[in-house]
Amino acid sequence: MNLASDNVAPAHDAVLEALAAVNRGPARPYGHDDVNARVEALLSEVFERKVTAFLVTTGTAANALALAQMTPPWRAAIGHAEAHVMHDECGAPEFFTGGAKIVGAPGVDGRLTTESLTALLARDFWTPPTHVAPASLTLSQATEAGTVYRPAEIAALTAIARERGLRVHMDGARFANAVVSTGASPADLTWRAGVEALSFGFTKNGAMAAEAVVLFADDLVENLAERRKRGGHTWSKGRFIAAQIEALLAGGLWLDLARAANARAAQLAIGLEARGLRLAFPVEANEVFAHLPAALHDALKAQGAQYYLWSSESIAPQRRGRDSEVLARFIPSFATEPVEIDALLAAIDAAAPRKKALRSPGAPLF
Repeated sequence: MNLASDNVAPAHDAVLEALAAVNRGPARPYGHDDVNARVEALLSEVFERKVTAFLVTTGTAANALALAQMTPPWRAAIGHAEAHVMHDECGAPEFFTGGAKIVGAPGVDGRLTTESLTALLARDFWTPPTHVAPASLTLSQATEAGTVYRPAEIAALTAIARERGLRVHMDGARFANAVVSTGASPADLTWRAGVEALSFGFTKNGAMAAEAVVLFADDLVENLAERRKRGGHTWSKGRFIAAQIEALLAGGLWLDLARAANARAAQLAIGLEARGLRLAFPVEANEVFAHLPAALHDALKAQGAQYYLWSSESIAPQRRGRDSEVLARFIPSFATEPVEIDALLAAIDAAAPRKKALRSPGAPLF
C-alpha cells in the first residue's frame, strides 16, 4: 500500500530494455547521437510542429534551466503560490536564474485564474529599478493539487502574460496525466495555447531518470546548450537519457502508462467517497487528497499504508477539513495495481469495524 508518490514506481520494462539495447557499441557523446536525433523527431510528431529539445535527468533541472532562459536575475517569475517551483526545488530556479524572484499568486484547487494573475500584476511593486518586474509565467500541468488546466484556461492566462511581455513556461512533471485527463492534444495544451517552453516529465511516468526541456520559441534555444553544460546537466553519454524517452514515446506508451495511473486514482477516489471520506480537490489526474479522521490515519499507518500528509491554502471552502482531520495525499503510479487500491480500502474498512457493524446498508463508514 505504497501510494506516497509516483516516484516510488520502478522504471518500466520497456525503458530497461531500451537502456540495454543502447548500451551496445559506441555512440557520439554529448547528445550528438542518433537516439537523441530520433527523440527530437518524435517530440516534433507529438507536438505537431518542429521543436527543439534539451534532455536532462531531473525535473528540477528542466524547470530551473527553462526559467533561467526566460528570467533575468533582476526580474521575477510568477506562478501559483503552491506550485512545485515555489517550494520544492530548494531554490534551484533562483540559483539558475542568478537570483530572480519567484512570486506566487493564489488560486483555488491549485490553479491560477485570470483574476488572481491580473490582480498580482496590477500591484504597485513592479517598478524597476527599485523593484523587480515580472518576466515569466510558469504553470504546473498537472498542478500540485492534482487538477489540470484545459486549453482555454491556459490560453486565457497566456494572453494576460503576453500583454505584459511575459514569457510562458509549463512545468509538465505530470504532463502525460494531464493529456489523458483532458483528452486534448499535447499541442493544444502547450504552444497552441501560448506556452513557449515545456518541462516534459518522464521520470514519474516510467523512466529511470529522463526529462526534456521542449522549446516552442526559437529565440529561447540560444545558449541553452551552454547553460545546461555550465549547470552540470549535460550528460556525456546522452544516449542513455534519450533511449528512455524514445521507449516511452514509441507507440504511445507514455499515454498508456498515464492512463493506468489516472484510472487507479479514480478507483481510489470512488472508494474513499463511498466510505464517507471527503476529498479536498477534484481528482483529475493521478493525485488524490482526502481528509482523514486522525484515528483513521493512525490505524492506516499501523497497517503499513504509505502516503504523505499535506497542507494547502487553495482548498475551496466547501471542501475544507475539520480540526480533527488530517489531509492525506495519495498518488498511484502506472505500476499501481487495482488490488493495491482494494487493499487500502480494505484497511480503511478494518479501521472502523464497529461503525461498519452498526451502519445501515449503503451508509458511509465515516
